Amino acid sequence: MIKVVLFANLREELGTKSVCLESAGLSDVQDVIEKLGDEQGANWLELLTHDNILVAVNQEIMDRDAGVADADEVAFFPPVTGG
Repeated sequence: MIKVVLFANLREELGTKSVCLESAGLSDVQDVIEKLGDEQGANWLELLTHDNILVAVNQEIMDRDAGVADADEVAFFPPVTGG
C-alpha cells in the first residue's frame, strides 16, 4: 500500500486528508497521480497535476518521476508562501 497525504487547500478541495492505494503497477509519482485520477475522479487529476503542486516521497521533496514502492508515503501540497 502507498499512503497518499494531502495538505492545505488540497485537503479542503478534495475532501480528505489521506487515501491508500494498492502499490501494484505503480512505479513513480506520476503513476500515483494517474491512479488517483482513475479511482477518485478527474478533479483529483486536475488539482494534482498543476505545475505549482509540490510532491514529497517519504518526507523528501521529489519530482513527479521519482520512484515509489510499497509502504511509501506520497504527499502533495501547494507551495509555501509567507512573508
